[in-house]
Amino acid sequence: MTHTDGAGNFRMVDVGDKPISVRSAFASGSIRMEVDTFKAIRDNTLKKGDVIPVARLAGIQAAKRTAELVPLCHPLALSGVEVRVSLDESLPGCRVEGFVRTTAQTGVEMEALTAVSVALLTIYDMAKAVDRTMVISDIVLREKRGGTRGDFIGGP
Repeated sequence: MTHTDGAGNFRMVDVGDKPISVRSAFASGSIRMEVDTFKAIRDNTLKKGDVIPVARLAGIQAAKRTAELVPLCHPLALSGVEVRVSLDESLPGCRVEGFVRTTAQTGVEMEALTAVSVALLTIYDMAKAVDRTMVISDIVLREKRGGTRGDFIGGP
């Protein structure tokens, strides 16, 4: 286990000897909801406002603050963060994708996953007054590029 020392104490991994490289990560997730909630988001009729741009902004902000939320995560200077929120009538609900890039000694998987998670939580928060049955699911790392361990291409 890399996050504990010989005595079992938690520590942040020293990445100082790793080479600096361009790294990126892509994560996704979804939130299912009642049809009426989906329509209210689509038609921008929720009292809290326009859900999709607020969720996108929340995801971007969250990616930048990941090290404050995940105790052993390294703070990183991110070179790019993109969060996409799309309506999916087949759920019904929203799908969220997070793309993060940096040039650093460690990857940005946690930042991409955090961006997706907080964007989904924001959708939930903005619509919970009309629908408490929403379900956040399928938050997954889809792809990671760069670093000494190479690329990772995940599942569906």
